[in-house]
Amino acid sequence: MNALREELAAVAARLVVEDGLDYASAKRKAVHRVLGPGARTDMQPDNSELRAHIEEYLAVFHGQEHPRLLWQLRCAALSLMQAFAAFHPYLAGAVWNGTATLHSGLHLLLFPDDPKEVEIHCINMGIHYGTSQSAHYAGRGLVERLDLLWPAPAGCDLAGQSLQATLGLYPAKDERGVLVHGARGAQGERGSLAALRALVEAGPPQPRPR
Repeated sequence: MNALREELAAVAARLVVEDGLDYASAKRKAVHRVLGPGARTDMQPDNSELRAHIEEYLAVFHGQEHPRLLWQLRCAALSLMQAFAAFHPYLAGAVWNGTATLHSGLHLLLFPDDPKEVEIHCINMGIHYGTSQSAHYAGRGLVERLDLLWPAPAGCDLAGQSLQATLGLYPAKDERGVLVHGARGAQGERGSLAALRALVEAGPPQPRPR
């Protein structure tokens, strides 16, 4: 990565961590801050470059508190996955890949036989939800998504707080490709219920050395 892309990635990383911007918004705003309004955006860092800078920023400026926060968010994600275990959940996003902050939501991919089963499950649990759409993990158009608030489990630092959560509803047949299409890196882009449980049971990760 050249010096300009490095600078843009560093600015965007701070915007993601401190301001809660999504990757696309953070990169656009970084370009405007560094190069000025109306500047070309073809020098934007890609998502993997931005994630690397987010990891570095968290290690340098939040190195002591971030590991425990990440573990607490994963505990909340585990309780969400357990509540929807019948629909073969997978966790994606910052809580899974380790770059989560208090701004991060819980993002699950579900694979029900019928999407309406998930809505009925929410109604039976007394969960209020909204509906929207999100991109398919493999780029196959859009899938239905449920947006809801999920309470952090009792006994953790976040207890009493409600976390933003999204449930992407995929055809059951698409579960076969969920790990294949997310196989980048040692941990992969998504994790199963069993994989997340193992991370939670291992306890808070150790702070990265600076």
